Amino acid sequence: MKKLIIIASLVATVGVNFSCSDSFFNIEPQGAASLTSLSNKNGVNALLIGAYSLLDGVGAGNTGRQSTISNYVFGGITSGDAVKGTDIGDQPEQEYIEQYLWLSDNTYFLGKWQHTYDGVARANEAILLAKSTDVKDMTEAERNQVVAEARFLRGHYHFEGKKMWNKIPYIDETIYKRDDPNSTKVPNDKDIWSNIEADFKFAADNLPATQGQKGRATKWAAKTYLAKAYIFQGKWQAAKDLLLDVYTNSGKKLMPNYHDNYRNITNNNAESIFEVEFSVNDGSTGNNGNAGDNLNWPYSANSPGRGCCGFYLPSQNLVNAFKTDADGLPMIGAKADGTADTYNAVDVPNDQGLKSDQTFNLKKDVPVDPRLDWTVGRRGVNFLDWGQMPGFNWIRNQTYSGPYIGKKWMYYLADEGSSTHSTSKRNVNNNYRLLKMSSVILWLAECEVELGNFAEAEKYVNLIRNRAKTGSVQDASVNYVVNPYPAGTFASKGKEYAQNAVRMESRLEFAMEGHRFFDLVRWGIAEPYINKYLTEESLNGTDLAGRTYNKRGYLKGKAYTKGKNEYFPLPNDEILNSQKAGAATLKQNPGY
Repeated sequence: MKKLIIIASLVATVGVNFSCSDSFFNIEPQGAASLTSLSNKNGVNALLIGAYSLLDGVGAGNTGRQSTISNYVFGGITSGDAVKGTDIGDQPEQEYIEQYLWLSDNTYFLGKWQHTYDGVARANEAILLAKSTDVKDMTEAERNQVVAEARFLRGHYHFEGKKMWNKIPYIDETIYKRDDPNSTKVPNDKDIWSNIEADFKFAADNLPATQGQKGRATKWAAKTYLAKAYIFQGKWQAAKDLLLDVYTNSGKKLMPNYHDNYRNITNNNAESIFEVEFSVNDGSTGNNGNAGDNLNWPYSANSPGRGCCGFYLPSQNLVNAFKTDADGLPMIGAKADGTADTYNAVDVPNDQGLKSDQTFNLKKDVPVDPRLDWTVGRRGVNFLDWGQMPGFNWIRNQTYSGPYIGKKWMYYLADEGSSTHSTSKRNVNNNYRLLKMSSVILWLAECEVELGNFAEAEKYVNLIRNRAKTGSVQDASVNYVVNPYPAGTFASKGKEYAQNAVRMESRLEFAMEGHRFFDLVRWGIAEPYINKYLTEESLNGTDLAGRTYNKRGYLKGKAYTKGKNEYFPLPNDEILNSQKAGAATLKQNPGY
């Protein structure tokens, strides 16, 4: 199958006839495609690909990192899984977000908002043209499939905005008017879940089970995304019914090795339900690959990316979460908000404060889940095929940001060149797996817990844990110990324990993928969980090697505020721009 090539922009050369007539005043803008020139099957498909092209988060006029599909700023450094990294004062707007000092003039919020609605606009353009009678060379079936794909994308972009800001305008093709900038000045006074659901339902009912081009949405992707919308609303039975359909009938399955979900040579594998396609060295002159994440690399010329920039680094808390007890189980307690967990009492040994040429005792006998070393680069452990991670030399400022490196988006040395952009080795073609079978399985587990079916929930969690147990390991010298829960554990320990077990499994499985903060909010546990993290991560630590060292002191005194920090502030510029007849149509979120 031919890969869907993502086009960053649509450019048409428009000829102009400068004659002495009224047409002199109706000149088509240079560098923009006119609807007349696009009114055919190829033009409709070009508009649709333009809507797909924003999935990576790049191409809406901002830096890309403000709206990258990984959501590492909004979903990662706010969640306890990661810190901003690099140096103090570098990208201060990320620092404000990490520390819950959220202001409506932060350009990261503006960039994400603009990207969200640029994606919505592109989807609406494709829908309008597909429905247009000016397009003569498309069958009704072809038109319907374009509309279904565009509605899937429109649902996705609105979903991104919904989880960021909660109350946002829903803009469809009946509201959007290409020539009327006031048409989209719609109040954010309604809950738009039903609109998002309708888009995914239409897509699920009208898309094929498989596509001829990788990267296009299928009915299974739409059903999974609709189930995710139900999950976010607590519609457990409706979500379960859809997820069971996907689990049973989609043909998707867990890959044997966990790391198959994080390597370019296994893009679009049997576990993947929908991927954001990253392409490099395809003739494009723009920012391709995963350009929105190109700051999140080791700070060394001898490392992946070849030097720059040290952002988005795993927290000590996240590393500690991968410790296992004597039975090979997570060190969790029986409180659903995670505040009774014991994994963070003593730290996994690390090389904080030690240069790369100083002796460091990793204590490889400490039992950990093998997913740790596919997620986090830590000193003394193999880093893919680059040799052992050397610690200090790969970190821009270890004192400030800690001793770890994120790993899931990194490339193998053997793939350098084929996997990396010709002019930037920090842009790679390792796709972002947005929806995968492991997500379906853990959402099923969550549904079963909430519906009181503890044995079923335990079965699903154990599918994930058994894959972790039998899948590939990064370093054979590390003491990897992970086991399934013994039968009846969830039932005997009760609902809160079962909830916490599923939530911890989701953290371990999807760490550093940008989902965590939004999950904490929808679970209703963000305030106690995050404030416990901020307190503990800002204090000095003691590790299992007996060392005491400094952690992230700059987090001391910072706090998540309940009733405010569940959602981000709407960008002030967008509120000002929303004015009609002298009054803003957008209303700011509480607390800002």
